[in-house]
Amino acid sequence: MTDALSPDAADDTVPELDRDAATKAAVLTAAERLFAVHGFRAVSVRDITAEAGVNLASVNYHFGSKDALLFEIFRRRTAELNRERARMLHEAEDRHAGRPPVRAILAALIEPPLRWAGRGERQRIAMQFIIRARNEGTEAVREVIRGDVSHLRRFADALIAARPELPPEEAYWRLHFVLGMIHNNRFAEFDRLHALSDGLTRESDVEALLKRMVDFAEAGFLA
Repeated sequence: MTDALSPDAADDTVPELDRDAATKAAVLTAAERLFAVHGFRAVSVRDITAEAGVNLASVNYHFGSKDALLFEIFRRRTAELNRERARMLHEAEDRHAGRPPVRAILAALIEPPLRWAGRGERQRIAMQFIIRARNEGTEAVREVIRGDVSHLRRFADALIAARPELPPEEAYWRLHFVLGMIHNNRFAEFDRLHALSDGLTRESDVEALLKRMVDFAEAGFLA
């Protein structure tokens, strides 16, 4: 009996690992797009594997279930988004000797999701998926939304430091209201706004929308 794989056997594992990685990536991409466009409940495992061009058993093999697949995409995308927010906040801290003003802090929080919605296909789909998952996700997703606030603590601390005269309780409430504004930027809400304004409003101008949102949030913190 040998103690190690022969060179030939080791070589054989490389294509198999590559195939597994490619299959998993194809499932993630297909599922994210289908969930974003159609919603979680309307999409079946068969829909996902057909879209990905892989075996029907691939979802269970790589993720365990459709629920677990949704959670994995949500975990990956929110981590990516929050890394971008953290980077922008870190850059603002560097520019302002560790004490960025309220506007710079709020811009770091608001700008990444807004720009994702206006960028290329991949990030638009990712943002649409996050919105869907927040509203239609599983209990595991809702539990993360309720309890995982680690990515927000740095923003809360920075805002409290920027407004030391504001009671911390008030700062937390105002941050909560800013987050509500961010999460309300759904496509259905824009349609509603278009109807209300008789077509005056246009969310496609990302720069103008970003300025309006940061202006509004900053005014709430400086009042």
